[in-house]
Amino acid sequence: MKYIYILMILFVTSNINAEVLKPWSERLNKLSIKEVAIVDKKSTERAFSGKYVDTDSDGTYRCKVCNSPLYKSDDKFKSHCGWPSFDDAIDGAIKKQKDRDGHRVEIVCAKCNAHLGHLFEGEGYTAKNRRYCVNSLSLNFEKATKHTNKKAYFAGGCFWGVEYYLEKLKGVKSVVSGFMGGKVADPSYRQVVTTKTGHLETVEVTYDPSLISYRELAKSIFEIHDPTQQDGQGPDIGEQYKSAIFVSDAKERKTIDELISILTKKGYKVATKVLDKKNFYSAEDYHQDYYKKHNKEPYCHVRVKRF
Repeated sequence: MKYIYILMILFVTSNINAEVLKPWSERLNKLSIKEVAIVDKKSTERAFSGKYVDTDSDGTYRCKVCNSPLYKSDDKFKSHCGWPSFDDAIDGAIKKQKDRDGHRVEIVCAKCNAHLGHLFEGEGYTAKNRRYCVNSLSLNFEKATKHTNKKAYFAGGCFWGVEYYLEKLKGVKSVVSGFMGGKVADPSYRQVVTTKTGHLETVEVTYDPSLISYRELAKSIFEIHDPTQQDGQGPDIGEQYKSAIFVSDAKERKTIDELISILTKKGYKVATKVLDKKNFYSAEDYHQDYYKKHNKEPYCHVRVKRF
């Protein structure tokens, strides 16, 4: 009798959702069987099978049925749960309701009632402490079309080697060797090496976010230098050679924190500091493209796969 009752509930809730989605029947007819099973019948796609699980491009995630904007890429994060995860939604875009299992919180599109997934709170993944766990098949992704080149700042020991490897990445437009983090304006290299100015040897990376994401850049910096070394990098020992990433906003900081967390779980004792971006000062011309000019390769940097 208990199982018959459960089946009746499932049947009724399924029919209710179908009635709510009726105005969108024309669009539903254009969806695949798997997509309809999720947005209408409230099924769940297999973990790690969705196309948006690992995407990190800038843009907007929209409802598969009515195309309403639901989530911004800025609010997406890596939860490693197997489904796209967001810690916030566009205002008024999501409706929350008790799931038919009587325990979880179901999330649906506020405009067309299409099933999206579930909301979980208190897991501690981000500062907002909530996770919108969404089926990829419930979403369409609209990539941001308007973009300008962005800049990122990394300190990973001698800037010659960092520059050498980052310039090889597709999407990187330029890498400038210089200094950041100190208390003296526009220092010379001779001033910095005294360690009295407080600067770190830093590179300014100009990149095209439509070709390479900030996350991919950051992963590269963690692989082309040793983020566990505390006193410098390789044989270059000194304050100016210490590891740091200078972030421009909360999104970059969240990305770096996530990557450090991954490395920590893999057993790395990360010494890299995460600092707010300050004024960047270019180093003298003879420091720029040093290895390219001298037809040499880095002596204190080597790429090691860590992700």
